[in-house]
Amino acid sequence: MSRQQQESQGVVLTGYHSNAELLPKIGPRAPVSCPPAQVQEPAMPRTGHYTVQQNQNTHPADGSGPSATEGGTKTSTTDPPSLLNPSAASSPRSQPSFSPKPGSSPRHSPSPKSRPRPRTPCLRSNSQDSLDELEMDDYWKEVENITSSGGGAGRGDAGGEGEVPEEEQQKIPEEGEQEEAWLTEAGLARLFDDSLAADQDQEEDSAVFLSTLTRSQAAAVERRVTTLQQTLLRRRNRQHVPDVRDIFRPPEKHEEPIELKGESENGQKDITSAETETELNVEVAFSEQALTYRDNHQRAKVTASPNSPDDKLPNFKLLRDKTGQTRIGDLSPLDMKKVRRLVLVESTALFDTAGIDLKADKPVKVKTKESGLFGVPLATLLEQDHRRAPGTKVPLILQRLINHIEEEGLDTEGLLRIPGVATRVKLLCQEFETSFYDGTFPWQQLKQHDAASLLKLFIRELPLPLLTVEYLNAFFAVNKLPTKKQQLQALNLLILLLPEANRDTLKALVEFFHRVIDHQDKNKMTLNNVSVVMAPNIFMFKGFRSKVTEQQEFSMATSTAHIVRLLIRYQNLLWTIPKFIMTQVRQQNMESHRKQYKERAVRKLLKKMTTDKPSEKAVPEESSQGFIRVQAPQFSKVSMAVQLTGELQAADVLTRFLSQDSSVAVEQEELCLYEIGGNIKERCLDGETYMKDLFELNPTAEWVIRAVHR
Repeated sequence: MSRQQQESQGVVLTGYHSNAELLPKIGPRAPVSCPPAQVQEPAMPRTGHYTVQQNQNTHPADGSGPSATEGGTKTSTTDPPSLLNPSAASSPRSQPSFSPKPGSSPRHSPSPKSRPRPRTPCLRSNSQDSLDELEMDDYWKEVENITSSGGGAGRGDAGGEGEVPEEEQQKIPEEGEQEEAWLTEAGLARLFDDSLAADQDQEEDSAVFLSTLTRSQAAAVERRVTTLQQTLLRRRNRQHVPDVRDIFRPPEKHEEPIELKGESENGQKDITSAETETELNVEVAFSEQALTYRDNHQRAKVTASPNSPDDKLPNFKLLRDKTGQTRIGDLSPLDMKKVRRLVLVESTALFDTAGIDLKADKPVKVKTKESGLFGVPLATLLEQDHRRAPGTKVPLILQRLINHIEEEGLDTEGLLRIPGVATRVKLLCQEFETSFYDGTFPWQQLKQHDAASLLKLFIRELPLPLLTVEYLNAFFAVNKLPTKKQQLQALNLLILLLPEANRDTLKALVEFFHRVIDHQDKNKMTLNNVSVVMAPNIFMFKGFRSKVTEQQEFSMATSTAHIVRLLIRYQNLLWTIPKFIMTQVRQQNMESHRKQYKERAVRKLLKKMTTDKPSEKAVPEESSQGFIRVQAPQFSKVSMAVQLTGELQAADVLTRFLSQDSSVAVEQEELCLYEIGGNIKERCLDGETYMKDLFELNPTAEWVIRAVHR
């Protein structure tokens, strides 16, 4: 052998094998809420090794050496093709090689005889830019812990007690059924249901809603109306269904498409800066920005790679809006209803730009417990809690577990990753059920890792997933979007679609995870570590593993960990309402006022109409002189005049009010300045809202100070 041939010899890693088969096997899940007690042997550490073969024919110059199946050294088993992440549908370069392969995963281990002695594990990567294979190993350890503790049905098992048979939950919808459900949820049932055509209020509401949509939002509605229309014509052969061409009339030659403020500017900005831009533009619809990105990259023939090995989590930030940032919970229920309808259409339009046709699953009917703590629906838990603590938004049991873990200290190494003792967790679960509400539970005896295991058990045992059956597929599909910015935008919209109880509970969790990560120097739990450990607990709800194939489970591992990673990292951005949605809500309110005014004009005489314009409120004289009148009906100083200046913010108004009324016994953080009326129903203002800019946007609003419970 020549010297050159000797130097070209190398080593090929052909597969990864673990000792998962040596771990104790678990029988079927017992039909109880809490996990079945088990007598555990001392935990065998799950380790693994790579199969190494010497490559005698390495030719780096042309890469034409024989393959493992055509020549050279062969292993005893063939290596199946690598499993693609769900995001591969949108990118040929999907998740990097740390995604487990069916032939090299913890579930596919060689026989004990052929397994060599475990090697010393490598040090963990400190980078939080991407998930490496060692960090994903924590994911599979967590899956094993869930299965061994009885916290999740194994593959092929029927799931927990009381579940409806799987066939009923996975019923395939009829043709057009999903489009019909989508339009109904968006409040646009009139577009396909003739019986609602005579409902004047419904028709006007739909007309107002449609008049505020962007081009991409309108296209999403039109696409589903067209599909359903064709289905109905085939099914019933009825010709008098509303024609989509009458609903979405294309602009005449002399007309120009309506553009939201800043749209063209943002479009050019996205073209030039693309993924390196870290400022999130929330003034232009996300779907419009995605269209610009797609068109530009198609022309440039650029292939997006959202999950490449060196991917980054940019330091995204919102552009400061002088009219104030609107967070979830700041708006009245009436305006939140409008927000939800708009967000449903916008999120669908955003996924449409990437060619992702979301098929929402119908809500499933699952028999559930009517009382208790574990395995109880969120709505039932909160109903129980409201009788003890009115206004509770997050289940008391979850709040108390989080508080206990934090009181004991977040420096405990392996917090959330190291499981508690299964038999002890089982007993604690039963004790919680009987003594939590009585206040007799011995919290001082609850260990850190046991408390963390109970917290994870609570999430897994929810009868329906925390991210809901309807939108779980949408959360999975986030990884298919081509850029991190679009993924973040999609998550923002999906969180707005979640029911209030699910949304508030999820926020409490990710805030807690963030506080755990703040102590990573001591507890060794980085953003990636927490994400991979919590992903199976959030996404593997009761009976989940009996509903997916093993291949699907592998492909979702890294995807779900990535979604949890985004939820934790960008929580301060995700629980906000984008400004373009707020602009559309204001437009709808103004359009409704105009229609109400026209109705009154028809019913009343012209003279009376000129003196009775409730929707066209006159601007107060004080406001015309540069002042606003701030009301405070809950306090002794019921009102005060405030001069508008360019630098006056909402927080300054509250500070001035507290300085003038010494009888107020609440802190400024417990007060909120509300914008009421005009083109908004009610909105709690961000402290950094510039009052003069907001007054110019809504000059007929009233300004009221109230105590608020956050």
